[in-house]
Amino acid sequence: MNTIKEYFKNFKFTAGFAIKALGILVLLAYIIIMAFGGSMFDPMNVFWRSLNIFNKAGDFNVVIRIISYMIFCLGASYVVRLCLREIGKALNKGRAILDLTSSLIKYAAVIVLVFMVLKTLGVDTTAILAGIGILGLVVGLGAQPLISDILAGLFIVFEHVFDVGDIVVVGGFRGTVKEIGIRTTQIMDAGGNIKIINNSNLKEVINMTNQLSLAVCDIGIEYGESLERVEAILKENLPKIKEAIPDIKDGPYYKGVSELGDSAVIIRFVANCDENDKYQVERDMNRQFKLLFDRNNVNIPFPQVVVNKPVVFEDATNKQKKDAHSFVEEQKELSKNIADSEINNL
Repeated sequence: MNTIKEYFKNFKFTAGFAIKALGILVLLAYIIIMAFGGSMFDPMNVFWRSLNIFNKAGDFNVVIRIISYMIFCLGASYVVRLCLREIGKALNKGRAILDLTSSLIKYAAVIVLVFMVLKTLGVDTTAILAGIGILGLVVGLGAQPLISDILAGLFIVFEHVFDVGDIVVVGGFRGTVKEIGIRTTQIMDAGGNIKIINNSNLKEVINMTNQLSLAVCDIGIEYGESLERVEAILKENLPKIKEAIPDIKDGPYYKGVSELGDSAVIIRFVANCDENDKYQVERDMNRQFKLLFDRNNVNIPFPQVVVNKPVVFEDATNKQKKDAHSFVEEQKELSKNIADSEINNL
């Protein structure tokens, strides 16, 4: 009950919703008339003969017949695509094929509708089909990028390169595949930004969903800390870390010292998890190891400023000044045969 109340509370009436609601009502009325029209109307009724697209006999009103074609083609397309969309929601894999089929049905419905309308108006569709074949050949030569996008989309779907819902990386952009269309693919990142890429440009794709991803955690300890004592603590507590982070599928494992930093010894931990959980697992690992080190008095270093007293320097004595002068002159004399260019080349 609360869910229904929240729905109506958050409901916003828009023009798009109004058009969709009107279209559904018209479709329902059309289905009812088509189902029971035989008993509702006289067989010779012009309205019924015009509306019933399956009745080819007798005169009919052209406008009503065209409207009937529009409702039938577009309505059937909408119902089929709606069913495919609902089936896709229940599937983990194969949604891309359903999305592509849905796109094909949408375009096919429009094409069939155009030919039905032209035929109703008395146009010779056979001649049009022949002309379209020639025109398609000409256009195809100039629309090679479009054809490449369509073919690439088909290969992506049928070769299962990736599917709707997979996490992929394309040209440094990481996100979830939201839709695979005939011409383009839509990928949404964690911030909700959607990148639309032509299918033919999806040449270097990393599918992060096909296998477990690696979560990495680097933590620094002080140089003065006993590394062996830390490793003994880790040996005892690593299984507890796994219990604390249920999203970890395998691990965590201690990989050893990864770096001797300026002020810390960096030790590394890794774990396998689902790509969707990667960054959260890394954050959870940071937290659990920080708590573990706190409990065992293992210090994690941080930048510090050391303040020293100024050093008082002694002045040279007169004897030292004389000795220094004679030393410099002596060294100049001894090294005068060594060119500066030779020194610079060293």
